[in-house]
Amino acid sequence: MSSTVIERLAASDWQQVAEGLHTKGFAHIPGLLRNEECHQLIGDYHHQELFRKTVIMERYRFGAGEYKYFSYPLPALIQQLREALYPELAPVANRWMAALGIDRHFPAQHTGLLELCRNNGQQLPAALILKYGPGGFNTLHQDLYGDVYFPMQAVLFLNEPGKDYTGGEFVLTEQVPRAQSKAIVLKPGKGDVLVFTTNFRPVKGSKGYYRAAMKHGVSEVGSGERYTVGIIFHDAHS
Repeated sequence: MSSTVIERLAASDWQQVAEGLHTKGFAHIPGLLRNEECHQLIGDYHHQELFRKTVIMERYRFGAGEYKYFSYPLPALIQQLREALYPELAPVANRWMAALGIDRHFPAQHTGLLELCRNNGQQLPAALILKYGPGGFNTLHQDLYGDVYFPMQAVLFLNEPGKDYTGGEFVLTEQVPRAQSKAIVLKPGKGDVLVFTTNFRPVKGSKGYYRAAMKHGVSEVGSGERYTVGIIFHDAHS
């Protein structure tokens, strides 16, 4: 019998994920989604009734491409992943807050985070699907959406690089205080999930921990089509 995505997620090496987030600000979970699940999510892109908003990136100088924010209720696969990923990441997020002396503690379950969002007027889902064609790219940015934000997010890769598209690498930058930014270029495969920091990560220096600000984006697509789903755990303002 084929395993469910939740069973596959549960079997992931969460110690390795936590270590990657602590040391690099990102962690790679390979092969989480099956081909049919990737195709299902790409197919969702063409069902406009699933979405609350469409953004043409060129209009806002965000890059070149298009993305759509899902409405509630989210598609079952995205809802399952959002609810199952969060409890694994919340302890890491709380260690980050403690290390940096930030007075914030994230609830153990995702419903608790959504309650915090609602109390702050953030009630719209920020989960989205992105589509890039030739020449498409995404400028460096952070997905915050309000005062209440979870410090990590995930992206699901739905196409195979080098086969379905060329270029389109996932780019992270890390800004170390009083130093130049460091660029990290990644090319996860179809069905892979990348978990990474939304805003910053703690780095241990000679006088304790400090914040290293991080942004993410997508390099220019050379050919083909590139689809990804972004799972942001906090909700957005209306």
